[in-house]
Amino acid sequence: MSEENKNKRIPQKGDGRSKDKAPRRYVVIFVLMCLIGLYILGRALYTMLPPESDYWKEVGRNSKTAPIPASRGNILSCDRQVLSGTVPKYALYMDFAVSDPDSVSKENTIAFRDSAFRVDLDSIADGLARIFPDRDAQWFRERLLQGKKRGKYSWRIYPKLATYVQYRACKELPLLRESMYRSGFHGDEMLLRLKPYGGLASRTIGELFNDTSSRAKCGLELSFDSILRGRTGSKHFITVRNRRVPVIDTPAENGHDLLTTLDINIQDFADRTLRKKLKENDVNGEIGVAVVMEVETGDVKAIVNLTRGEDGEYYEMKNNAVSDLWEPGSTFKTASIMVALEDGKIDLNKTVDCAPGIVNMHGRNMKDHCYPRRSYGELEVKDILGQSSNIGVSKIIDEAYGSNPAAYVDGLHREGVGIPLNLPFVGRGEPRVPHPLDKGRFWSKSDLPWMSIGYVTMLPPISTLTFYNAIANGGKMVRPRFVKAELKDGMVVREFPTEVIKERICKPSTLKDIQYCLEHVVSGGLGRKAGNGGKLFKVSGKTGTAQVSENGSYAGRKYMVSFCGYFPSDDPKYSCIVCIKKQGLPASGGGQCGPVFSEISQYVMSRDSMRSALVAADTNSVFVPEVTKGSRRRAEAIVEGMGLSDKHIDIVETDITDLTKVPDVTGMGVKDAVYVLQKCGLRVRINGCGQIARQDIAPGSPATKGKTITLTAAPKIK
Repeated sequence: MSEENKNKRIPQKGDGRSKDKAPRRYVVIFVLMCLIGLYILGRALYTMLPPESDYWKEVGRNSKTAPIPASRGNILSCDRQVLSGTVPKYALYMDFAVSDPDSVSKENTIAFRDSAFRVDLDSIADGLARIFPDRDAQWFRERLLQGKKRGKYSWRIYPKLATYVQYRACKELPLLRESMYRSGFHGDEMLLRLKPYGGLASRTIGELFNDTSSRAKCGLELSFDSILRGRTGSKHFITVRNRRVPVIDTPAENGHDLLTTLDINIQDFADRTLRKKLKENDVNGEIGVAVVMEVETGDVKAIVNLTRGEDGEYYEMKNNAVSDLWEPGSTFKTASIMVALEDGKIDLNKTVDCAPGIVNMHGRNMKDHCYPRRSYGELEVKDILGQSSNIGVSKIIDEAYGSNPAAYVDGLHREGVGIPLNLPFVGRGEPRVPHPLDKGRFWSKSDLPWMSIGYVTMLPPISTLTFYNAIANGGKMVRPRFVKAELKDGMVVREFPTEVIKERICKPSTLKDIQYCLEHVVSGGLGRKAGNGGKLFKVSGKTGTAQVSENGSYAGRKYMVSFCGYFPSDDPKYSCIVCIKKQGLPASGGGQCGPVFSEISQYVMSRDSMRSALVAADTNSVFVPEVTKGSRRRAEAIVEGMGLSDKHIDIVETDITDLTKVPDVTGMGVKDAVYVLQKCGLRVRINGCGQIARQDIAPGSPATKGKTITLTAAPKIK
């Protein structure tokens, strides 16, 4: 065979068919695409022409717009306990009528419901009675039969609102476990605003106009409404084949959380202690106020406002500590003495003759509380405050400023007395410290001595506390703070820092003298009951007792007694004021408010001692944070950031390799739990803060994509 023939390629079997198939395949694809395009074009033309176009125009005319409510943010305590939160509740209904344009489908649904209802009626009634024990099975049976007889849509099968857990339990009952369209059972979700701690700090936290309203009424709910309420979305409904279908136009943006300064444990103790004192026979108080503040930051840790109701019990009806304007009485004497010390009018060695216990001051009698039993005689400045002598203080101020009362009032303003605090509450009371040069007000000679002992001026209790807090804080006056931060999904998006009102209210020497006098009030004066005998820690403060003017008259014999101070005296951490408004005598700030102050101070200091126990531990001890479940990588990063990278941590990592099953997330942090469950395709609802304590879908159950799982979180208690 020649070389030429050898080099010729021998045709392989099937080559011809392969070459012919390629163009044929492209032709088929092209034809199919053309046919599909023609079909789409035909359908579009069909939709544009009557009668189909008439139908869609009618659908458009029947569409209705509705708001999508945003979930309101929570108000949290300083340790992230929920003080006011939104929870879902459900109104339970049963449809006993069927609406379906398809007659065959409608007949099948009716037949199924009738059959299942007859068979499962007793089981459903028994199950509902177990879930809602306030009604028996017979009541539910009759209620269901009544709805069946009337054949109504949305027949209410239980008059009260059900919790999410109760609603889910209903969905486990025969017939009710079927889909809404098949069984007719459905629950309409309503978002309610609830306070887990009841009346504690209720007026400060605030309220909505009703449980389901988004309109804020008072307190922090109103002041920070723009943060809490979020943004409402919108949706419209279109009617398709006789069914209303929702179409979301703008999704809702949920509100952010508020992290407050309130400590629910201190709040609870202060509430119980003050409530107990108000009920004592010799007190029988009408109104009680107690506020605890952190000295350095101005953080309000507790604020109690109790008013006696018609039934004799005490309730939070008004934020008296912030809104009520009262003549402060003898707690104001501290400010008067401070002005005289600051201006060099007196020193601590100054003595005043207070005999015989009653003195005429510009036509009015000034009395000490010991009159007519006895008189104090000569008193030094520290004893004038210690014994709360009206004569002693008024003589000092009248002698020093009688010819120039404006200088005295200017001195009060210089100290920060009467400065508006601009607290975040609608209806807050603004201090009233009248000035001799004020237009429209007559200034009499008697105003000066009576102002010096706490009359003529009007202050809300929290203003008095702010002044004493400045004395404890080295002369720096800070604004009371109620909110620390704004949170979104647990993360801080904005902080509300401590605000300084005045860097210095007086000279250091004046401050030192006043601090000495206030400590003497408790150690050797009328404020003994506010302390603890010096056995635990030193307390400083001032008693106050003032007659309450009503309708311009003091004839009603009502009194406002108080004690305001700080502790411990050597290194002040907290300040506190206790006020009680009562009818008749006895009336004593030291004897009736002092014991409440004492109990609160001892409780707060004991909690601080327990928190600082770690400091007293052996220096070789290293405390490693406990991690139960979650991401090892993230936990190790946190431990390394604490400088404990050489320490071993125990952690149970959750297995999420099987995304078709619901994992066990109990013990995890909220962030880890949400990540794991969303990876399985589940929607997550969170109640509470802290570690996950409970999940409403059992671990190992099928993970249905889009299904909602509710997690209950709680702080880990050791």
